[in-house]
Amino acid sequence: MKEVFILPRRRKRRLLVPEAEPKMEKLQMKLLNESMGIHASNREEMKVEVAKQLGIPYNQQGNKEMKAKDAGKMGGAMGGQLVKELVQMSLESLSRKH
Repeated sequence: MKEVFILPRRRKRRLLVPEAEPKMEKLQMKLLNESMGIHASNREEMKVEVAKQLGIPYNQQGNKEMKAKDAGKMGGAMGGQLVKELVQMSLESLSRKH
């Protein structure tokens, strides 16, 4: 008999400290504005600009037809910069403490 593994659905990732969300969003916009030359003032504008730069069709009313590959490219471009910066900030903080 063949074993079947059922993977749980991914849950929306949430910050450990929900109050930090506005500052995290602001940091992410700052990083994307600097690294990609985007001039977005809110999250939706940021998505539109990132999609435009990556050549991905983006519809503000809904993206049911967006391919997973394209969604991954957008998410990687947006989240990757933030993760790199957070790791760098953590390393700097640790080096100051020791």
